Amino acid sequence: MMFSLILAVSLAFAPSNEGGYLYRTLLVRAAPGQLLELIDLYQSRIPVFDAAGEERPFIIRHSQGDQWDLLLLYPMGSFSDYYAPERIQSRERAARDADLDESDFRRALDARIAWREEVFVAGPELEVVDSAFAEASYFHVEMFLALPGKREALLEERRMENAYLDAIGRPQNLIFRRVAGAAWDSYTVGFYHDIKHFAASADVPEEERDAAAREAGFDGADRIGTYLRTLIDSHHDTLGTAIR
Repeated sequence: MMFSLILAVSLAFAPSNEGGYLYRTLLVRAAPGQLLELIDLYQSRIPVFDAAGEERPFIIRHSQGDQWDLLLLYPMGSFSDYYAPERIQSRERAARDADLDESDFRRALDARIAWREEVFVAGPELEVVDSAFAEASYFHVEMFLALPGKREALLEERRMENAYLDAIGRPQNLIFRRVAGAAWDSYTVGFYHDIKHFAASADVPEEERDAAAREAGFDGADRIGTYLRTLIDSHHDTLGTAIR
């Protein structure tokens, strides 16, 4: 209860690209030769979410970078809402009526997954995330382990980088911060139309990039990455595409 209160207060004035809405993030690596079957299995489960009145998960497929094949982002709202008796009953009822009941579905997943990791995160309101995913097909996911005592400074660096991106006309990242689960302290997702859109920042003149970086609080555009590395123990980048 105390953590929820602190989180609510700290995010009360947060910009729209971060917030206190709860999501479950699931990272999975498919068993050898099973990726397409795993994707089909997750997609075949979407009607169960619809029948239960639950929000559909957002799914990103790894293109290059970290070890995972799929990132699934499940909207929850809050722990108390998601685990309210009526919502649990709705999910159980929808699962019973599906082609695969919940236990069979779990067994089918287990046969196709070699590795998994999950972290619950507080992020932007659902309508913000939904709109971002609806307009994008290419993603840049950055996941961070902060150095001890640097978690808040890392979040502030992410906000500074968003200010920099906005100043040079680039899409801002959505910011997700750990609530429970795996070790990641936070991660951000950048939303783009395609790989050309992602790489287009290289077309911004160096002088403009440098001025924008200084205005955002960095020592210059070429110091953004070096400053970030003073705050983190680990940093994993992944580029990925949308699965609809």
